[in-house]
Amino acid sequence: MRHLFRIAPVLALGIAASACVPSVAPPRVTPSPAPTPAARPLPAPAPVLKGDWRDWPLTPGDWRYQDGARESVARYGERGGETVFAIRCDKKRRQISLSRPGAAPRSLPMTIRTSSQTRTLTAQPDGREMVVTLAAQDRLLDAMGFSRGRFIVEMPPMQTLVIPSWAEVLRVTEDCR
Repeated sequence: MRHLFRIAPVLALGIAASACVPSVAPPRVTPSPAPTPAARPLPAPAPVLKGDWRDWPLTPGDWRYQDGARESVARYGERGGETVFAIRCDKKRRQISLSRPGAAPRSLPMTIRTSSQTRTLTAQPDGREMVVTLAAQDRLLDAMGFSRGRFIVEMPPMQTLVIPSWAEVLRVTEDCR
């Protein structure tokens, strides 16, 4: 208890001194405006493909094959997305059609480039797509199926397609032969 009486005046003095210190108002903070998000840059245009076409990246997608009584068709494109190229067999006529979506008011050149041959064909507008029709025995179809890993479909002003030469190409071809 003695110690309490010795400390009590010191504590009282400390409390009194703290009461004499003027209170300082905190500095007034004005909120800064929220930063405006930076404008997103436009997506880069499709790359200009240069160099050897056999080194170009494949157009995204997969082949899907369907066989029916009158026709068989192999479609290339992203799952759930639009078909970007199709090979269709009309079994009765024994004709193969190569098509791309998009319509033009006139015919356009469609160049098919494989590891063994290159040929420019004339695509005709047919509704909402451009179509080239070939005989089932046309050797270009074999060249597309046996091309070393890929073939190219060029049809300006449309994007150039780099398509893998998977079994679906030859399945449709054989359905017509």
